[in-house]
Amino acid sequence: MNTQEVLNLALEMAGLKEAPADSGIIVSSDDVKKIMFGVDIETADLLLARELGCDLVLGHHPVSGSPAVSLHKVMERQVELMMRVGIPVNKAQKVLHERISSNDRGAHSRNYDKVGNAAKLLKMPLMNIHMPIDIISENTVQKHLDSHLGPMSKVGDVAEALKQLPEFAGEPAGPVIRCGAKDDYAGKVFVSMAGGTNGGPGVMKAYFEAGVGTLVMMHIPEDSLKAVKEQGIGNVVIAGHMRSDSVGINLFTKALEAKGLQVIRMGGIVA
Repeated sequence: MNTQEVLNLALEMAGLKEAPADSGIIVSSDDVKKIMFGVDIETADLLLARELGCDLVLGHHPVSGSPAVSLHKVMERQVELMMRVGIPVNKAQKVLHERISSNDRGAHSRNYDKVGNAAKLLKMPLMNIHMPIDIISENTVQKHLDSHLGPMSKVGDVAEALKQLPEFAGEPAGPVIRCGAKDDYAGKVFVSMAGGTNGGPGVMKAYFEAGVGTLVMMHIPEDSLKAVKEQGIGNVVIAGHMRSDSVGINLFTKALEAKGLQVIRMGGIVA
């Protein structure tokens, strides 16, 4: 396979027609046989990959170039997610706007090409696939919870159902209830994992006002958690960041292996 074919496979599995702004090929290759795949990639990992005889380093989180400063551009997908539960498109756009602007401002000051420059000097092929992997995770977790929960399920049942997926079993940093109690009714359970990053307090409030009882997310910043607790109208279960990413990564890795590629999992992947 070549690097474009690797990217195309992820897009196909995620149901996307084109690469989102947070994913891309930094240094291309026409002959990929052995991949080192990590959640987070740094310059030292490029040297490790060369030592291990890999011909592609594949990161999940945006690592360099345009994808590294474009995370805010993919957050618009959260509008689509909010519309799925009945939030009007105009309201969804407005409650998301400040978080998009904040992420844009933060990314603008990054040293966005440090790892990419190192990859070019080392002639080590490098790419990252972010939102497509998150979509695979999101769809898989939602389908799993839908099949294991019912109308009278409680928040504790949501956390326990997550733990039945291998990536969420065990410790550390497994599923945890951040807002609500284990004996509270969960209501409608909605998984929000693919949209760049957390949408912020306004987005979460909009979900709860639209009838979602429990949000399942990868992670939650303190300002959002504080706001949700003050609102007092919804529950939040945090599945765990590395574990949630690993759901999609492992499924994608299996698809790569089915095509004859060797994949070394590292850099935070829960195998």
